[in-house]
Amino acid sequence: MGKKMIQQVMIAPKSIVFQETEIPKPEADQVLVKIMKIGVCGSDIHVYHGTHPFTSYPVTQGHEVSAKIVELGKDVTGFTVGQKVTIEPQVYCGKCYPCTHGKYNLCESLKVMGFQTTGTASEYFAVDASKVTPLPENLTYNEGAMIEPLAVTVHAAKRFTEIEGARVAILGCGPIGILLAQSCKALGAESVMITDVSDYRLDLAKRVGVDHTVNTKERDFGDAMVEAFGPDKADVIYDCAGNDITMNQAIRCARKGSTIVLVAVFGKMATVDLAVLNDHELDLNTSMMYRHEDYVEAIRLVSEGKIRLKPLMSSHFAFRDYQSAYEYIDNNRETTMKVLIDVDPSEE
Repeated sequence: MGKKMIQQVMIAPKSIVFQETEIPKPEADQVLVKIMKIGVCGSDIHVYHGTHPFTSYPVTQGHEVSAKIVELGKDVTGFTVGQKVTIEPQVYCGKCYPCTHGKYNLCESLKVMGFQTTGTASEYFAVDASKVTPLPENLTYNEGAMIEPLAVTVHAAKRFTEIEGARVAILGCGPIGILLAQSCKALGAESVMITDVSDYRLDLAKRVGVDHTVNTKERDFGDAMVEAFGPDKADVIYDCAGNDITMNQAIRCARKGSTIVLVAVFGKMATVDLAVLNDHELDLNTSMMYRHEDYVEAIRLVSEGKIRLKPLMSSHFAFRDYQSAYEYIDNNRETTMKVLIDVDPSEE
């Protein structure tokens, strides 16, 4: 019998248990890591509520993570025991058309840890070395657990290929919206405007350097763009809210011939004005997760101080208080940005 560890399992919506299981032994091409911090994201909340369309139960969650290497498989090179790392949670086939053309984030049989395959919510986790990315020593474990959502927004920012010098509008001021605003600025955008209906969230965006914040309960989105950028409005509009209202705001108000990028996941079938989209020859683009280069870029931008993650850290919960973390999020929706699970509370 090997040594034991504790693993989180969601056995049904709103029902989390902790089981004792053996610490895995890394295979030849794997590393064993000690999990330090886990971030909770909107998709995790959908699993908690039973509304995630592609997740069944039981499932061990955890895909936003920081960790420390404790053992190397016999064929692993380039890593050291004690190294601070994060994990890229995509499991892809490597054989389909997207995989063989550099777009493994679009793998035809993509699985994501914590959703369609076992996540990292355990004290130890064995993972392919190819999915492990080192973190510089000047990043905290808390910051390391936020690299995954930041990589989402770095990838999204680059979906508009002319981001350097661009005027950017972002609909939705949640964690992804604020991280995207910072990513656009860090990648050279000239000016960024973000919208929401929450003054609390808009004030937070302002504190991390967003140029223009607009409450669309009080001001028209199109008028606000003209005020922020002049009559030519924004070069690109990112939708980080993902509903009919925001997408139709983007379509109605975009400068003719400009670009809209859908970053958010729509929760239901959309009803949007494709006639105007067509009439104004708007490019409607989308963004899906990230690739390794986005992780590397995200880590660099945080390490260089160009993106601030700490202001988005709302609360911490002990590992065995996983369920309390979800209840806290449900009860504090407007003021919650990123909740972190302290699997190892001794480290920041």
